[in-house]
Amino acid sequence: MAGLEHPDAGEVRVADRVLSGPGDFVSPERRHIGMVFQDAALFPHLTVARNVAYGLPRRDPDRRRRVSEALELVGLSGFEDRATSTLSGGQAQRVAIARALAPRPSVMLLDEPFSSLDAPLRAELRLEVRRMLTAIDATAIFVTHDQEEAFMVGDEVAVMSDGLVVQQGPPTSLYELPATREIAEFIGDANFIPGHADGDVAHTPIGPIPVLGAPLGPVEVMVRPERVLAVPGDGATVTGVEYYGHDAVYLVDIDEGPVVRSRVIGAPRLGPGDRVDLEFTGDPTVAYAAAASPAPVAA
Repeated sequence: MAGLEHPDAGEVRVADRVLSGPGDFVSPERRHIGMVFQDAALFPHLTVARNVAYGLPRRDPDRRRRVSEALELVGLSGFEDRATSTLSGGQAQRVAIARALAPRPSVMLLDEPFSSLDAPLRAELRLEVRRMLTAIDATAIFVTHDQEEAFMVGDEVAVMSDGLVVQQGPPTSLYELPATREIAEFIGDANFIPGHADGDVAHTPIGPIPVLGAPLGPVEVMVRPERVLAVPGDGATVTGVEYYGHDAVYLVDIDEGPVVRSRVIGAPRLGPGDRVDLEFTGDPTVAYAAAASPAPVAA
């Protein structure tokens, strides 16, 4: 998309403008695309202001103002004359973002821009980048291996596997209705409860669960832990509790079924050894055809 590689096939288009395709190739500097690299990639011999101004025409009368506006947008007003060697990791990445923003691109490309930062700073910059992109009204392609980051930043998320997009849509769609079991496992915590699908209902060890478009017969129903409610009963046993502060997860061993994870908000009210029943709550979910049992091997 940035023009750093010549694609073997396909087409890259921004609105009605073809950037790459059969017989067409627009050079990177003419694409009007901003790029933020994983490691900031600042020029060490240039000041912060000169780094930000790098992509602006030298004779642009508004050059200094646009640099100041970009630095203000990333929260670094007053850093113009600083050397890049004096910046923290978070500040350096903010300068890299300002450099990409200064030419006012129509598209921003961000290649895992926070992967080298610690967790608290990454969480802070996610929100900042979301605010910045909203402020400049530009399309952004944000690459990350962190699904939480993708959900926080993106209006639309595409999951790729082996070079192919396997599902694309709003974050809620990918989380609630993953197209495959692999996507369900990748995006958040998930239970896979065995059952038998009969139309729009799957019959499982925790009771009937409404499903969408499930194959008939043996299935594995995808149920997020927050959709499983543990109530006093006698069909399962709490075998463990994971406490995270803001929520907790019960590990529940069903008498005639698998171990299921049930998430509750706040402090846990149940403990190991407590007898419970499990109930499904929420909207219809998805189910996948159960894996076939291996054929018996002759002695």
